[in-house]
Amino acid sequence: MNPIFLIFGSLGGTEWLLIFLAVLLLFGGRKIPELMRGLGRGIREFNDARTKVSDELEEGIKENKNKKELEKSN
Repeated sequence: MNPIFLIFGSLGGTEWLLIFLAVLLLFGGRKIPELMRGLGRGIREFNDARTKVSDELEEGIKENKNKKELEKSN
């Protein structure tokens, strides 16, 4: 089972309301949009890095495959 679901899946409406109120008290109404922008930027950077690593791995696999095919043909 997904560990994220285990953490957040059992939270009901009341719990989410309490979490929201705690965040509002800690950061204030003016800081929340800035916090969300930062979170969005972080998630976007993570996804970009993940895509880049995945593309580099696929490219390396293709290059390795091409080298093996060239060695077989020689």
